Amino acid sequence: MKKFLSFVLSFFILSASFAQNSSIPENADFWSDYPNEQLAEFLISKMSDEELLAQIFMFGWAGEEPSALLNQWVSDRGLGSVKVFGWNTDNTEKVAKSVSSLQERAQKRHLRIPLFVATDQEGGWIRHVKGDTTETPGNMAIGASQYPIDAYYSAYYISREIKALGINMNFAPTVDLYTNHDSSVISSRSFGEDPEFVGQLSSAFVAGSIAAGVIPTAKHFPGHGDTSADSHVKLPEVYIDYDVADQREFIPFKYLISQNVPAIMSGHLLYPRIDKDPASLSRVWLNDILREKLHYKGLIITDDMMMQGAWGWAGNSSEAFKMAIEAGNDIIISSRTAELDERLWTMNLATMKNEKTFRDIVVAAARRVVLSKLAYFKSGNAAPLYPEIARLKEQIPDKDGQKFFLSQACRSITMYKKGSIPYKRNSNEKILVAGQNQFPEFFDEAKKILGDYAQFKFDYELGPVQADWMSNNIEAMAPNYDTIIICVANERSAMIAKRLEKSGKRVIIMSVLTPVPVLTGFDFADTILFGYSYSPYTFKALFGVLAGDFEPEGKLPLNLK
Repeated sequence: MKKFLSFVLSFFILSASFAQNSSIPENADFWSDYPNEQLAEFLISKMSDEELLAQIFMFGWAGEEPSALLNQWVSDRGLGSVKVFGWNTDNTEKVAKSVSSLQERAQKRHLRIPLFVATDQEGGWIRHVKGDTTETPGNMAIGASQYPIDAYYSAYYISREIKALGINMNFAPTVDLYTNHDSSVISSRSFGEDPEFVGQLSSAFVAGSIAAGVIPTAKHFPGHGDTSADSHVKLPEVYIDYDVADQREFIPFKYLISQNVPAIMSGHLLYPRIDKDPASLSRVWLNDILREKLHYKGLIITDDMMMQGAWGWAGNSSEAFKMAIEAGNDIIISSRTAELDERLWTMNLATMKNEKTFRDIVVAAARRVVLSKLAYFKSGNAAPLYPEIARLKEQIPDKDGQKFFLSQACRSITMYKKGSIPYKRNSNEKILVAGQNQFPEFFDEAKKILGDYAQFKFDYELGPVQADWMSNNIEAMAPNYDTIIICVANERSAMIAKRLEKSGKRVIIMSVLTPVPVLTGFDFADTILFGYSYSPYTFKALFGVLAGDFEPEGKLPLNLK
């Protein structure tokens, strides 16, 4: 009897759907003027299995311009989304032209469904679209300023810049908590450690992105902050139970779900006390928890499936893709463009044709993607399919954004230890300024404040032998100077700064990125300032504090107990 009733119900649902779609002419496409739900059903009904599967894939490309292979995926297969990664973005004009050419190919297909074009433009040190775009102070700087309006406008101006390039989806904000202070992958990408505080700032960031016309994506569900491991190179494990996650890691996501955040990224993260599979490959996580318990309605997007935390667990990329689809992800990301006959395509297409349950999952995901595209591209505030190349110089960097990011950087600076502030140079004082080769703005700002000084430069990425050699050098140089100002960005540069402990000189530490390396063992320093990023605005603000231009009011967004 139950089977019969189920059959009858399905029949009436299909009949109603057919009746709705029958009012739409056969030559209709994505841009036809019909209600989104009705048009989405029509488009899905007109898509082949190949088109349905391709609609839930997102591929990136290497090189400055899309490859012939990626062009084929868009033109011949109807690929649903592309991602702009950081290795092909030094020329913003080429990025815009590439986006335009890909969208043009998508618009030549019979249903004219546009592409989601995504990138990682979080702010701070995660800035995949480079070129002329703004280097911003980043999330931890926002956490230090403690103003939600700073999160809103950071997202707003970041989004305005990438929107001008035709990028319509941003994999931001990072809402992971900075719970594990040994984390190198999250670190200053986090707003802070307090779940409610991070939830409030994340909500403001999402609102700013939407206001600017770019789809925000909260990441990395269920939370990447309580591990020091990097899912790019191994599968991180988080040893907490469901109750702890519910009261801590889930809190920012709950804020955003109540706000109807349009997209959430699933992380390659294993919580062994909750489920046996990584979250990105787990139906327990994505369906039972995220959809059913947390009542999330939007898109679920995987992190890059080429990361070790995904394909390493599944055994190969084709199995990883299959598991990700079955888990309930709506868009599956690969940082490289798959070959047309690669197994991750042929195996999943065959499974789709042979297993109804799997096909139903693909269709549901494709429907959600298409419906999301209809809602976004017909909103009146979407990124252009074809960016205005002639206007890019006036749009990027954003002129209003530049003013804002300087003021925001100033609000973020934290005085961890106050010594010789404001700093006044004596007439015969000898000064050594030490910092990374990769941060020329640090030395430029020092010159504006200090005048002439001696320089000591080292690389941002140092091996243990190099770091030890640099430490010996600065220790030998220190007796020749009265004051040493050093930029600390990581553990290696902290190791170099530590060698000044017995110098007897005035040492001023300017910490950028995570402040953790200088939280202990630096009592010998005269002054310690936290800036949280290597943005030019941060360096300007740090030296502004040193000169006494303003009193810093930033608060360290970490619990040191």
